[in-house]
Amino acid sequence: MNTKKSNVDDNQMLYPKLFADLENARWSMNRDIAWENFDASKLTEEQALTIKMNAITEWSALPATEMFLRDNKDDSDFSAFMSIWFYEEQKHSLVLMEYLRRFKPELMPTEEELHAVRFEFDPAPPLETLMLHFCGEMRLTQWYKRASNWHTEPVIKQIYKTLSADEARHGGAYLKYMRKAIAKFGDAAKLAFTKIGILMASSSARTGKPLHPTNLHVSKAFFPKDTVQSRLPDPSWLEKWLDHQIEFGKDNEKQVIRTILINLSNLCQEVLETASELNRFRKQLLGNNPAV
Repeated sequence: MNTKKSNVDDNQMLYPKLFADLENARWSMNRDIAWENFDASKLTEEQALTIKMNAITEWSALPATEMFLRDNKDDSDFSAFMSIWFYEEQKHSLVLMEYLRRFKPELMPTEEELHAVRFEFDPAPPLETLMLHFCGEMRLTQWYKRASNWHTEPVIKQIYKTLSADEARHGGAYLKYMRKAIAKFGDAAKLAFTKIGILMASSSARTGKPLHPTNLHVSKAFFPKDTVQSRLPDPSWLEKWLDHQIEFGKDNEKQVIRTILINLSNLCQEVLETASELNRFRKQLLGNNPAV
């Protein structure tokens, strides 16, 4: 009985329920951000510059949404969810720009700077992209928590805390679509998710930096300026922000990886506590599905 109910739920459209849930959690830029608490003495130029860079980075939800809609033409449920995700991600960019407009207008991004991060991404397997963005939301949740702690000005501390909660909810929504994909595609979905999971869980050890959709190469035609990060006014800002400003260290990255592995364990119904165990499980899936 329980198995049957799970299968029915997994095959239902997720968009209507996600719309209701996220609508209930939605915050108002005018009513819920305490703009009146701004304290100019607690905002440094260094901090303000990072707000500008994050505002531009969040704007890249525009080309990401165009990619999702192009690559998920056969999935109207997920494509409809993009209407929520796109709205809320662009709102993140907007609230950061509103902060700058009010308190540091000379640092407001120009339309040209925003448009620079809008470029066409190469087509990619939709399930791998889904997993990639789930991991990205999990990582960004923690980045914004650290950013809130690093900042000293009360209003921007509240804004980053608010954005962190949004990113966590987005990750939860992606997770629901991943569960639905496993119900529909079985091991093919698990193979896609474990492939990206291995990449995310071992990225710091192999490359010296955590991977996120904004620092991945996504277009051969625009290489080497084919990452969102490379198109920012200061392409080097992300590493500085992570390493020396918000101090997102090894323990923080381990927490992100642990979150990814716990969720993959639940999805795949396997105990996957390390990248090595994840890799072994993926090899087992490949052995059982040589045609996939």
